[in-house]
Amino acid sequence: MAEPEIYSPDVLAEEEPRYMRRQKPVEVRKRKFGKQQRLFYLKVFLGLLAACASGGVLYVAGDFLLNSPQFKLVKTEQIEIAGNARVDAAAILDKFAADQGRSVLRVPLDERRRALEEIPWVEKASVARILPNKLRVELVERTPVAFLRQGAELALIDGHGVVLERPQQADYNFPVVTGIAEAAPREDRERQMQLFVQFMKDVETARAGGSSQVSEVDLADSKDVRATLAGLPELGDPENGGQSAVLVHFGAGDFLSKFQTFVGNIGQWRASAGRIESVDLRFERQVVVNPEKVTGVR
Repeated sequence: MAEPEIYSPDVLAEEEPRYMRRQKPVEVRKRKFGKQQRLFYLKVFLGLLAACASGGVLYVAGDFLLNSPQFKLVKTEQIEIAGNARVDAAAILDKFAADQGRSVLRVPLDERRRALEEIPWVEKASVARILPNKLRVELVERTPVAFLRQGAELALIDGHGVVLERPQQADYNFPVVTGIAEAAPREDRERQMQLFVQFMKDVETARAGGSSQVSEVDLADSKDVRATLAGLPELGDPENGGQSAVLVHFGAGDFLSKFQTFVGNIGQWRASAGRIESVDLRFERQVVVNPEKVTGVR
């Protein structure tokens, strides 16, 4: 009888199926809520708490400022006005009628400024809050430079072509401007008046006080400024054979030298031609003098 084979324990261990082996247990570590994490979440919580508190404070403060009687505009005396020599205060206060009973913080300053600048006499305006419950309005009024003839009526007009109503209690000494239609576009009127302003400036430069001897200026033709000059010493005394006024065509520029040419030669022209109806200075190196037509008496 054959003897059974004997195997060593090591050989038997190697041949044992792997799934039969006893596995070493895997150690699972639990993540701990450390100190740094606690500080982070605490900061987040405190930040949210502070934001909520700030929001609450801002809400309460805003509600107080916008609704508290201490900040409300309830009387017209709370609106201070400066710079209105010609503009009626009632016309200014009327622009703030919608703000009565409101907090001054609710007043739309830019909107009110634009409304004030729609008043013809107002060139610029500014509106500011004076806490707790006042407004301050400062105006820069327009400066008229001439009378504008409109049919039988005379209005005022500034250097930008804005037509202004004549104040009842005001005394102005301006030349009369014609040839400007009030219904014309603002840009056209401004262009015409800028020509007038330059003409008057050059006349005053040519002779001190010369602008006061300009009686009327016709601006209908942009290429020919036609001015009626009156009271010039060179025209002589009307009671002793002189004449009171003469119409001069100045063209569209070079007014200074043309005015100097006129005053320097008018005496000679009158001596040779007698009374003069008009002088045309539009042409280079040529002056056209038109003697006054005398109507015969039968």
